[in-house]
Amino acid sequence: MIEINNVCVDFVSRRGATTRAVDNVSLRIAPGEIFGIVGTSGAGKSTLLRTLNALTRPSEGSIKVNGTEISALSGAALRQARHRIGMIFQHFNLMHTRTVAQNVAFSLKAAGWERAAIAPRVAEILALVGLADKADRYPAQLSGGQKQRVGIARAIANHPDVLLCDEPTSALDLETSATILALLKRINEQLGITIVLITHEMNVIKTICDRVAVMSGGKVVEEGDVFDLFAHPQHPFTQQLVSHTLNLTLPERLRQHLHGSLLKILFVGDSAEQPVLSEAAVNFGVAVNILHGKIEYIGERALGILVVQLTAKENPEAVAAAVEHIRARTAQVEVING
Repeated sequence: MIEINNVCVDFVSRRGATTRAVDNVSLRIAPGEIFGIVGTSGAGKSTLLRTLNALTRPSEGSIKVNGTEISALSGAALRQARHRIGMIFQHFNLMHTRTVAQNVAFSLKAAGWERAAIAPRVAEILALVGLADKADRYPAQLSGGQKQRVGIARAIANHPDVLLCDEPTSALDLETSATILALLKRINEQLGITIVLITHEMNVIKTICDRVAVMSGGKVVEEGDVFDLFAHPQHPFTQQLVSHTLNLTLPERLRQHLHGSLLKILFVGDSAEQPVLSEAAVNFGVAVNILHGKIEYIGERALGILVVQLTAKENPEAVAAAVEHIRARTAQVEVING
């Protein structure tokens, strides 16, 4: 369990001005879950993450990891506690003059492992992250995705309870990002490591996280299950993030020349897998034209948003009846052309 209790972080400039980067944040992160913290640049998410291993000290409040108050530790006690908290970075932070195996071994030496145990553990962990054949390569000889795999291997080599991920995919292309997220998910499932991941990308949250906190201006403005947050965002900032991810804007030229009713329909859970639109077409004699949208699965639960046009040349009243039929069988229907 990670307990973040009323944490504030203030930075003081050279001129003495105080900036509050994290403002009274409290969160509970359960053992074994993947918890995301999302927000735009300057939201305070990286600063908050760094308080979890005391790389940044809170100005107020406390941080507990598995019952130990990390924010109160220093010296040898803090170093010992950090051995149980791995961390990976956006720009990898590898030692360029050491091989892949030496980069991973360094973390084990720092943790006090016996020399005879280090080489077998390095080989084991490199196999886990798919780099068994790259042990003798140097970072300059690796792709971005391979460098991040080295960073992950180094972070989990010492059997940590918690893995902190600071924008782990933002320096990678889309395909490589997907493989890194899949690796983190597999590590979470196989090793039971609690993962705390920060990102500015809602697609990353949707792909890997169980729960999420949304940060803006140093505050957590919304928190909850990832599926629920995408399906029913409450805070205006969260709604904005979700809408940007779904991106269901129609060209204006199309909107101006449409007849009938133009609907934005939210499907949640079972309704996304039912023939709701087909039933409306058959039962009410309306034409259904799907203009935009998608149905996807978040944590194996269906979430879909479609923009559709309903028309009925001979019986315009059938359109209204069809809209009510759809409204009764889906999570939300918005008429967006009148």
